[in-house]
Amino acid sequence: MKPNELLRLVWINITQNKFKTVLTSIGIIVGAATIVMVIAIGKGGQADVAEQFKNLNAGAIDISYDGGDRERGGQSAEASPGGGNFSGGEGGFSGGRGRSPDEAGGGVLNGDSFPGGRMDFFGGGSDMEERINQENITLDEDDVDDIETFVSGISAATISYSTRSSVEGGELDEAQTYTIAGVREEYAQMSNLSLAVGEFIAESEDENKDKVCVLGASVAEEIFGSAIDAYGSVIYIDSRSYVVNGVLSSMGTVASGISPDDSIFIPYATGVKYLVGSSVSPTITVIAEDVDNVEQVSKDVAKVLAQTYPNAEFTYEDAGSKMEAASASNEILTMLLIAMAAIVFVVGGIGIMNVLFVSVKERTNEIGILKAIGCSRKNILFEFLLEAAAISLIGGILGVAASLCAAPVVEYLGVRVELSAAAFLIALLFAVITGTIFGFYPAYKASRLVPVEALGAE
Repeated sequence: MKPNELLRLVWINITQNKFKTVLTSIGIIVGAATIVMVIAIGKGGQADVAEQFKNLNAGAIDISYDGGDRERGGQSAEASPGGGNFSGGEGGFSGGRGRSPDEAGGGVLNGDSFPGGRMDFFGGGSDMEERINQENITLDEDDVDDIETFVSGISAATISYSTRSSVEGGELDEAQTYTIAGVREEYAQMSNLSLAVGEFIAESEDENKDKVCVLGASVAEEIFGSAIDAYGSVIYIDSRSYVVNGVLSSMGTVASGISPDDSIFIPYATGVKYLVGSSVSPTITVIAEDVDNVEQVSKDVAKVLAQTYPNAEFTYEDAGSKMEAASASNEILTMLLIAMAAIVFVVGGIGIMNVLFVSVKERTNEIGILKAIGCSRKNILFEFLLEAAAISLIGGILGVAASLCAAPVVEYLGVRVELSAAAFLIALLFAVITGTIFGFYPAYKASRLVPVEALGAE
């Protein structure tokens, strides 16, 4: 049998009962659509992870304390050094901020020891002990200075916090609650923030506790309608007026636990004075110069903080670990969806195999006639294999079309979808392969029929 005759025969058998063909390929339709959506959702998840962390420096380390009632210092200078002054050499702890790194078992500037220094006690006695024991642990600018002085391998460090407060002004009909972030000047560069208009918080504004602010893109749009209208305007945070010095470009990301688009940034000291007071719970962010050295930098920072807070346990989170965790979660979800798609394909393939078995039974006389007029076993095998592949291909095409219809629905539900031509081709390939594999055995059985028996079958 010539190839064109074989293809014509396959086409006639498929088009004779279009409804049956579609029903046979339902499993393949669902499987192909699932494959397309799996790849699209997986790519969307990867894009989300990349976008979510694009403004995070890979070497960023966030240090925070959640103990709440832990006591600062924890021990008196007399019992275990922690309330004295580390002096001598380059830079040092001062004002009773810790114990000597030498006495504490080694420093961290170069991984071995702090540069020089000795512990001088300025007395203190019971008054100092009582003050230390009554103070709660709160990270502050002095801790940032200590880290910058005694930890090597870091390019920058800053401190920030976030809180929720009522905001009025602009086009708001009533007060709305927004995230207020207290930050310092270097925060913008460390978090890769860019401004659409205006300027970020300046060091002088932080020192003077000026009531100025920088709005995230979404906040500016919600309150004023646009970045241009927001710039230079006044908003009221906790009933105090703040001048809008700038508006950020849209980021759609998270930095140090703060979402820039949905936040209002104010000078760190301003927020401490007017909003959070002593209840502030800040985060110190440190940038390691070498991404591969993040773990060592974290250990060194821990040693420095242990001098000031010997009994405290801080939380250390680095951007790399966050990205890996998010990517791992996305990969697990993708694998689960792929497993589901594989199961659907198997079910669809079994459906095709069953229908072909029935088709072989129904067309036994036809097979006998074909063999009687000279068709070889190979011709019969190829005919049924081509039918199975064609049914699968039709199912794959319909599945791809179904995925195009499903994508907007999935996006409406809040899941990012990234459709691609590669996903369509992979779905069609899987469909054809599945149909061919599961159609082989029925085709083989058809090709092995004895012509005389096939002609005599009812």
